[in-house]
Amino acid sequence: MKNAFRHLPLLLALLAAPALANDTMAELKTGGLTFVRTPEVEMTKEALFISPTEIRVDYVFTNTSDKDVSGLVAFPMPDIGGDPYANIAIDDFETDNYLGFTAAQDGKAVTVTLQQRAYSSDIDVTEDLKGQGIPLLPMSKAAQEALKKLPDDVAADWIARGLMFIDTYDNDGNGMKDYRTPLWSLKSVYWWRTTFPAGREVTVQHRYKPSVGGTVGISFLEDGQPKGERYQDYVKRYCIEDAIVRRAQQAEKDMQAGKPYLFENWISYILSTGANWGGPIKEFSLTIDKGAPENLVSFCGKGVKKIGPTTFEMKATDFTPTNEIDILLLKPSGAQQ
Repeated sequence: MKNAFRHLPLLLALLAAPALANDTMAELKTGGLTFVRTPEVEMTKEALFISPTEIRVDYVFTNTSDKDVSGLVAFPMPDIGGDPYANIAIDDFETDNYLGFTAAQDGKAVTVTLQQRAYSSDIDVTEDLKGQGIPLLPMSKAAQEALKKLPDDVAADWIARGLMFIDTYDNDGNGMKDYRTPLWSLKSVYWWRTTFPAGREVTVQHRYKPSVGGTVGISFLEDGQPKGERYQDYVKRYCIEDAIVRRAQQAEKDMQAGKPYLFENWISYILSTGANWGGPIKEFSLTIDKGAPENLVSFCGKGVKKIGPTTFEMKATDFTPTNEIDILLLKPSGAQQ
């Protein structure tokens, strides 16, 4: 792993693996939440734990001013797209809280409000969907069933605008059929009102199950060789090194020979919203658990140390996050995603 974080633009989703973000402050405006910088409150500590089955974040915030600061604390959820071919691990697409997100402040559960907006080609189409009684979560069975009842003229307009498309496949063994399929993306943000008392520390905790993207086999090799745009993207995104490449090449050969092979999983986390608070993070720690000793893991970090059979740790002081955390896992075939 290279000794430098990469500089990437702020993204709420990477590949098929949605990303989750650090807390940030926000204000309500027409059209929903707007994220803002809060210089009076600093993120004194952040302990971040990422694994394929759980993400834990523990913060300590300190109001350094001589007055109480009140506002909205916002937590962006991952974008969920309507791509029917995306391999995204989510247990329950039929609930708004599809990752089981929970929050607590000073040890007490927080009652949060959920804002959800649907977009197609960066255009807000929330009211279009609501006006036709279509649930906003695109991968839900409820949304797909509701699209069947959509008037033909509306369906034609939505296809032209990129909200949906017609997918053709054999779903029940009775031949090929056409299905109206969502294409819009859903953006969700949990938020709550809070007050940071003057000169005092406030603790905030989050727990949730990550959505883990994946694919069958290895996708970053071209004709079995480390070349091409996707490979270069992986080098920048995951800092993959020669040892990982050699294992990936062997895995491709094993797959073609009908032997056990490796497949990819991706986890992403948006760290840069932690810079919306006053000053750098005084104490930052990151622990990444690859899930099983036989898994391979690759990510970019500085001063990363292996602290256990499956765990890696990075610590920093006066840390200003400017980029995100992207994790590549290579897992043996037959392992659970």
